[in-house]
Amino acid sequence: MNALWLMLGTLTSVRVPAPTHVDRRVAGRAMVLAPLGGALLALFTAGPLWLAVDQDWGLSGFVLAALVLGALALLTRGMHLDGLADVADGLGSGRRDAAALVIMKQSDIGPFGVVTLVVVLLVQAAALAQAITMWWGPGALALALVVSRGVLPLVCTRFFPAARPDGLGATVATSVGTLGAVVALGLVAVAGAVLVPSLVDSFLLDGATLVRLAVACLGALVPGVLLALHARRRFGGVTGDVYGAAVEVTFTASLVLTLIAA
Repeated sequence: MNALWLMLGTLTSVRVPAPTHVDRRVAGRAMVLAPLGGALLALFTAGPLWLAVDQDWGLSGFVLAALVLGALALLTRGMHLDGLADVADGLGSGRRDAAALVIMKQSDIGPFGVVTLVVVLLVQAAALAQAITMWWGPGALALALVVSRGVLPLVCTRFFPAARPDGLGATVATSVGTLGAVVALGLVAVAGAVLVPSLVDSFLLDGATLVRLAVACLGALVPGVLLALHARRRFGGVTGDVYGAAVEVTFTASLVLTLIAA
């Protein structure tokens, strides 16, 4: 259970028992289970969103989308958004390796981080609002949450060494093997297959649409992995901030690509 408690305690604000033992093996298993953390977040947010849409609470799609994103920030302690802002500042500074890491570790957010947060949150809110008007909102949200957490085991494989000797990056970097990455993708598929049909009207889910959604999910993983590769080149490896940024980028890509697929 240590891997489960570590995953939930790291990726969500849900109160769970503290792991009794943490090593690289436990950390790797925790990252493999990350899609389940996305599924739990989906239950907390996509479920109420489905109820709001089904019962017609009289709120616009954009208001509902903004409330959902605010709830997600609370449920994740804003950790991924903070990572996105820090990575944007590090990349935007034009510096490399240790000099860029110093900028990322500072507590304040620079102009690159602010602009990136504003643009990403606007795209997320607009995409989710459009999905709500198309009756895809809850399903698109659930799928994006699961897929975005599914990028974590991919960027914890041997191709992404830690940039620092300490911190979250050093704990989980290169801790996931090939089999673990495959298992994680399987969890994404299973969670999506369970959540989406329960949150989307069946008449919207014909065979062709399901194939397009599967392709969209795979495509959404690409930007997050590419960001991690770019961070490895610029910073000499990945950090906890890079993991958070990869999650937010994948989440955004999933919402947009789901709209196209639908």
